Formats: sequence, structure tokens, C-alpha cells
Amino acid sequence: MAPDVGAGRPVLTVDVGTPAGTRVLVVSAHPDDVDFGAAGSVATWTAAGAEVAYCIVTDGQAGGSDRSISREEMAAIRRDEQRAAAKEVGVADVTFLGFPDGRLTPSLEVRAALSRVIRTFRPDRVVAQSPERNWARIYASHPDHLAAGEATACAVYPDARNPFAHPELLAEGLEPHVVPELWVMATERADRAVDVTDAFGRKLAALACHRSQGTDGGHLEPMLREWMGSTAVAAGLGEGRLAEAFHVVATA
Repeated sequence: MAPDVGAGRPVLTVDVGTPAGTRVLVVSAHPDDVDFGAAGSVATWTAAGAEVAYCIVTDGQAGGSDRSISREEMAAIRRDEQRAAAKEVGVADVTFLGFPDGRLTPSLEVRAALSRVIRTFRPDRVVAQSPERNWARIYASHPDHLAAGEATACAVYPDARNPFAHPELLAEGLEPHVVPELWVMATERADRAVDVTDAFGRKLAALACHRSQGTDGGHLEPMLREWMGSTAVAAGLGEGRLAEAFHVVATA
């Protein structure tokens, strides 16, 4: 997923840092989405002492191109790959919701499941995919990405904070939780950059874990350096630096 910066885009400001103890929940549609979109930032945050958890919405069974592998086996492979990738960037808490890959919608069932994760982990920040289609870079706008982004935005506001939304959650003892910030990945509205130069190797290591998706070759590094270098320059970090970009929405 290329960063969305350039003419006509919002001005990118550099993030001043995530304090130790900050709780960050990253929600993505598929295994490997977070590693393309935010693994450098995650590695930077965990190195600073933040606690990061992942929530993967689908089972990932529609990924890969090897037809000899059953779809149930592919889902299991991708879960293992995502757990390994998470460890590369300092994340041990990975939740898989198991919704069908390729058939995701921002349904009330998905919203309730995400609200349950939010009320359980109680994050200070949620990072999610964009619910808006990007016509310039269609690969960032897989229908599952859009659905996961929309459902996550709805879970952040209003579902997770509303005691009367999804009453079964209260019955489970899960009290409402207000998420102060929503950070959106792969969006034309990006206005915040995280300098991930020092974490780039860990991002590559995380991506290399997704072998079933062909990410373990050397083809990704030059592409990522070009994308992330352009983001860094747009944020005023200068040549030779690397950055990931987000649209930060205050939600409290």
C-alpha cells in the first residue's frame, strides 16, 4: 500500500512520539495488512514502551495462489504467519475474529465483535484501514479493507462507548470505553507521519513472515523504500529517512 501524499493532500506533520504505556489497538481485514500499512510505526511504538495489540477481522483463507492448499489450511497458515510477524515488531496480543475472507461487510455482528475487543483491551488509540475507496491506488481499497475500516470507525464511535449499543457486551461485564484517537492507514487524507527509519528492518522482517503471500523475497524492499522515502520527504524529514502516514481523527 503506497502512502497517499502529494499535491492537493493535507500537510504532513511529524508525530512527536507515543508515550510509554500508551495502549494501541490495530485492526485490519487480513493477516499482513498491518505489516504493509503500519509495522514500522508499531515497532517504533513498542520500542518506546507502548502496548500494542492486533485484531484481524477475517480468517485470511482467500489469500495465496496455491490451489493444492485447502482453504482451512490456508487460514491456519496465515494465523501462524501473523503471530510470527507480530513478534518481530514487539506484539504478543493477536485476536482473530474469523469472519470469511472476501465476504466482509460492516455488519452489526462485525461491529459488536470489534466493540468487544475495544472494551476488553481499552486502547488509547485505534489504528484502522480507510473506509473510503482510493481510486488512485485501488489495491489499498480491497472491499474487505473498506468494510473493516467502516466497522472499526463505527465501533470506535459510537458503539464501544455507548452502554446501550450491543447490550450483550454489558451482560458479559464489558463496560463502555471511549477511544480518544482513530488513526487511519492508506488514505488520501493522511496528515501525520511517523519516522520509522530505525524500525525499517523490523518491518521487513514482519513482512517476510507472510511467506504464503510471497512477501519473503527481496522485491518489496526497494518499493517500500521509494514509498516511505516519499512520505518522509513530504513530512519534511529529508532524504534518506523513511516514514508511514496516517489520518489522525480526534474522537473524544
